[in-house]
Amino acid sequence: MPIELYRDADHACLMFTDLIEEGGQAVQANQFLIVDDGTGAILDPGGNLAFNELFLGMSKHFPPSKLSYLLASHADPDIIASLDRWMTSTRAKLVISRIWERFAPHFAKVGKTEDRVIGVPDAGGKLRVGRHDLWLLPAHFMHSEGNFQFYDPVSRILFTGDLGVSMTTGAQAQKPVTDLTEHIPLMEGFHRRYMVSNKVLRLWVRMARQLDIAMLVPQHGAPIVGAKAIQQFFDWLEALMCGIDLFDDRAYQLPTLQIDPQRGAQPTLRAVGR
Repeated sequence: MPIELYRDADHACLMFTDLIEEGGQAVQANQFLIVDDGTGAILDPGGNLAFNELFLGMSKHFPPSKLSYLLASHADPDIIASLDRWMTSTRAKLVISRIWERFAPHFAKVGKTEDRVIGVPDAGGKLRVGRHDLWLLPAHFMHSEGNFQFYDPVSRILFTGDLGVSMTTGAQAQKPVTDLTEHIPLMEGFHRRYMVSNKVLRLWVRMARQLDIAMLVPQHGAPIVGAKAIQQFFDWLEALMCGIDLFDDRAYQLPTLQIDPQRGAQPTLRAVGR
């Protein structure tokens, strides 16, 4: 069942947290549906594992033929691996960074995406969904080279993609976080590896502070809700060293580990003897 992040008479934001089998091989991922005036958009629709339930969930709010857009923050498999099925089942257009505009068709059969991909320039823009605009905000290098986040001014929700991710189960992702004190350990490892640099984080925070935000909702894990938690998140990011900040020549050495197909990486005799 989806979680209602926001609803009024004509506008709703829904989050699906548990379309991936718990304890399975795939990482937990959230999918989002924005409904406005009888139409809508799906944000980061996910892979084939999520398609059936998401399609049925959407169909309860409007006919599939009324789906306007699939918005992809970037081109990872957990974002748009189901693209072929959406191109077959709906008339929606894919909205994605220009950087990935010619890569995304690899997720679909030949011809399926023809005239159905909208490439977004690096500066982003505003896209009309129903009666309101959805803002496409630049979030490049967090973690993808061409990356966007989606801000809904009606609900005041910023859908942050891989920024703000916490490693949780689908059930845990349904519980909003209002204080980051105990939540940061669930985010820290991911952000240190997947965010490119502290410089990028600081530039993003400077931009995000200008928005009226009620909720930050990532593609994995729990929403961050309320002024206190959002301020904590901004402060944490501004000081976080990550990505290339943490790398030196030790990360670029000739390999010594033997990859065993059954057991994964195993030390060679040379490595053990050091």
